[in-house]
Amino acid sequence: MASNYRNGTTKASQKTDSKPPVNSNTKPLTKPKPSLTSAAAGLRRSNPGSLSGSAAGKDDAGVLGRVRVAVRLRPRNAEELVADADFADCVELQPELKRLKLRKNNWDSDTYEFDEVLTEFASQKRVYEVVAKPVVESVLEGYNGTIMAYGQTGTGKTFTLGRLGEEDTAARGIMVRSMEDILADISPETDSVSVSYLQLYMETIQDLLNPGNDNIPIVEDPKTGDVSVPGATLVEVRDQKSFVELLRLGEAHRFAANTKLNTESSRSHAILMVHVRRSVKGRHDREVVLSSENGNTSPLIKSFRPPIVRKSKLVVVDLAGSERIDKSGSEGHTLEEAKSINLSLSALGKCINALAESSAHVPVRDSKLTRLLRDSFGGTARTSLVVTIGPSPRHRGETASTIMFGQRAMKVENMVKLKEEFDYKSLARRLDVQLDKLIAEHERQQKAFKDEVERISIEAENRIAEAERNYADALENERSKYQKDYMESIKKLEEKWVMNQKKHASDRIVVEHKDECLDKTCSASREGPVSVAEEIAEVNQLLQNEIHLRKAAEEEANNLKSQLVQLKKSEAAGNAEILKLSNMLEDEAHQKEKLEEEIAVLKNQLLQLSSEADETRRSLDRGGSGKVFTGLDSLMNQVRHPQLKDSGNEQKASIAKLFEQVGLQKILSLLESEDADIRIHAVKVVANLAAEEVNQEKIVEAGGLTSLLMLLKSSEDETIRRVAAGAIANLAMNETNQELIMAQGGISLLSMTAADAEDPQTLRMVAGAIANLCGNDKLQTKLRGEGGIKALLGMVRCGHPYVLAQVARGIANFAKCESRACSQVCHISGKTPLSRSLHLQEAL
Repeated sequence: MASNYRNGTTKASQKTDSKPPVNSNTKPLTKPKPSLTSAAAGLRRSNPGSLSGSAAGKDDAGVLGRVRVAVRLRPRNAEELVADADFADCVELQPELKRLKLRKNNWDSDTYEFDEVLTEFASQKRVYEVVAKPVVESVLEGYNGTIMAYGQTGTGKTFTLGRLGEEDTAARGIMVRSMEDILADISPETDSVSVSYLQLYMETIQDLLNPGNDNIPIVEDPKTGDVSVPGATLVEVRDQKSFVELLRLGEAHRFAANTKLNTESSRSHAILMVHVRRSVKGRHDREVVLSSENGNTSPLIKSFRPPIVRKSKLVVVDLAGSERIDKSGSEGHTLEEAKSINLSLSALGKCINALAESSAHVPVRDSKLTRLLRDSFGGTARTSLVVTIGPSPRHRGETASTIMFGQRAMKVENMVKLKEEFDYKSLARRLDVQLDKLIAEHERQQKAFKDEVERISIEAENRIAEAERNYADALENERSKYQKDYMESIKKLEEKWVMNQKKHASDRIVVEHKDECLDKTCSASREGPVSVAEEIAEVNQLLQNEIHLRKAAEEEANNLKSQLVQLKKSEAAGNAEILKLSNMLEDEAHQKEKLEEEIAVLKNQLLQLSSEADETRRSLDRGGSGKVFTGLDSLMNQVRHPQLKDSGNEQKASIAKLFEQVGLQKILSLLESEDADIRIHAVKVVANLAAEEVNQEKIVEAGGLTSLLMLLKSSEDETIRRVAAGAIANLAMNETNQELIMAQGGISLLSMTAADAEDPQTLRMVAGAIANLCGNDKLQTKLRGEGGIKALLGMVRCGHPYVLAQVARGIANFAKCESRACSQVCHISGKTPLSRSLHLQEAL
């Protein structure tokens, strides 16, 4: 108990400062108090949640800080001015020397030294600055702090701590002034302050802000020893006015009574808890910059590192005053209240004595008050105590007891620790917002991509149609041109032929005319032989010219015939090309119809096989099996349910037939179909194929594992996620596939699916997959690190027997692997079987 209460230190190792006897006139030799700035700069931070109850380690160091004690003297009241008019005060204050003298008689006195001595003339501001302000500054820097008032009833404890100062602002107490400084120092955008106000009445914790909550339990963390009251009302404070209203509400519900010593005597211990949560600015960016300069990080780390927050707590305790029954005149229920108050104060005094003497046992569980103040004395908080006393010699005994309590409290040392931790919740919220933005951007880009593809497709179709029309028009124009040229050539040839015929006719006429002339010439030759010879020469010349003209006409006719043959060949080639294009278009149309028929057949086969698989699965579920049929389990179920074996064989034969006819690649491509029904049926077929060991390697090589993981990550359909998880569970029975699943982030996706799913069948499939992965010795560390074991244990919430069976199988596999690993380690290191079992418990 002592070691937990005193930060894991034992009496032998606890370093304490030696102090003189209580009644010594010399000042105690106390260790100098380190400044908060230097302590924060040189302090190694403790792990989140590590408090005084945890064992101190090398990374859980703190700074020793003694409890600071101040004494405040109350001025004489009206009754004491009359009753003690002839007597001097029982105490004499020396504030400049920080000493107090308690008179035994007129000639002898005891001297005591405190951290601060406040006279009856000390203002509320002076009391706050020397007692509470250092603690408030520590709380703002990330340390826990406690401010407590102790003293006899009627000595001004509530006035010192809880005075609201509504009539006179100078009379404000420590509670109001502390909140003013806290609200002035924090940033409303990044920091928050919340308060709870409690009272400990008759060993019962009651909520002053909610009187109906009158029996609040104290909860202790079994690991860290941290004490909290989660049932108390916690109100966030934004301004000073609302805080004062909360204090007024709490004071109205606090128990008080009229006694001989005090007209408004508090009958309960009031406890104000102020929770401060601050974001650490600057340090996160500096660490990222330093890491970037060293080349140890990427620019994205800054976005994904959680911010650092400091969570501190200020506890202000207004203890009920100790009283003697004969002086207070308490009776009846007031007497029972006084007994409860004195018992709790006595328990607090015993704890202070044990801590001051470094006792091996500190009785913190004797009272709820000591349990609530566990962190304030001997814990991790910076504590200031103000003891209030009165001047009346009639109450010298109570004054001496109060002074002795303060002297013993000055010997208590706390291990003050900085309370820092990573703010994973704000990081998760920021990442959720960023993820939503990325998803929206991705959807926008995907939609834009689809629109662009559709636009390009339409444009391409329009261009193809336009090109076909242009080609048809050009072809028709070319054909018309050839026909026109052909007809014109024929017409020209006919015209030339007619002209030649006419020319031949005229030539015959000329020849006949020449013959007649020749006859005349012959008859006239008798008259003149010279003229006849000339006429013969002229006729011969005409004949030669006619021969040349006929040869030229024949050559031109041959040329026209050759041109006509070439035109006919060009027309035949154009007709052949047109015929070829028509045949190609018909072939494309036939091929398109064939592909559409094949797709329709595939869809029908896929729907049929999916329906058969659903029917078989429902039959198997009605038969009592809730597992993925693999290995020995499948064989046992077939033996127990022979009537289901034939249907399963028929389904496997149908799937094998589809696998042979269609091919695995086409089946996997249907997993990315836009039609949800096609995706569901396709993933069911893949899941059934994965149940056969001979198909698993083919599925993995074809990218089926990656497609299944992507479906598990992106799909929101419960059926797809359930069947995909079952397929992954079947693939996870192979050791090689297990490592591939882990390498591709499969355990994280399975953990996310387990956290989101509510369907017992989906949880059964996910639990089966994780259970198969738990059987691999090489994956134990990743399973713990990536949340696989946590997700497996979290599925116990479902309560479904099939899910619980898979969870139990997974835990058994994990325990076997851990046991084997532990046995190997212990065999090498020579540890005992007890050490192995402890190691296994720690792993689980």
